Amino acid sequence: MRTAIVTREGFTKLKKELDFLWREERPEITKKVAWAASLGDRSENADYQYNKKRLREIDRRVRYLRKSIENTKVVDYAPEQEGRVFFGAWVEIENDDGEQLQFRVVGYDEIFGRKNYISIDSPMARALLKKQVDDEALVVTPEGEKIWYINKIWYLETSS
Repeated sequence: MRTAIVTREGFTKLKKELDFLWREERPEITKKVAWAASLGDRSENADYQYNKKRLREIDRRVRYLRKSIENTKVVDYAPEQEGRVFFGAWVEIENDDGEQLQFRVVGYDEIFGRKNYISIDSPMARALLKKQVDDEALVVTPEGEKIWYINKIWYLETSS
């Protein structure tokens, strides 16, 4: 089960996507479907079939976004978080092999399309929560256990 929280920026992005799909893309695709349907035989009409499929994809995403936005809690930055890893933190870590990673701990809906974002529910985020700079975190994954050291923690303050 995933934690239903999101950063303020993530919430804004989800709302913008919903607005774009519902107010711009869906009406445009609906017009294309109506035009293609008016041409006659729908079984042989590629425009009709493609746009009808795209309309279903849009409707599915709109339903998901509406439900997600309704059931998700926005978690804003608080000054008390400074110095420790909490939701919304940017973290730089390193292991004994010298491998370094830098990422932000965010909600599940925010990780897609972003290589430097990880879900609050991931093993890495769970291991890092409440840790401070120079702490070590034991991360348990299907590939085994690994120790990571926290080099840096920072937050981007956002206005509500």
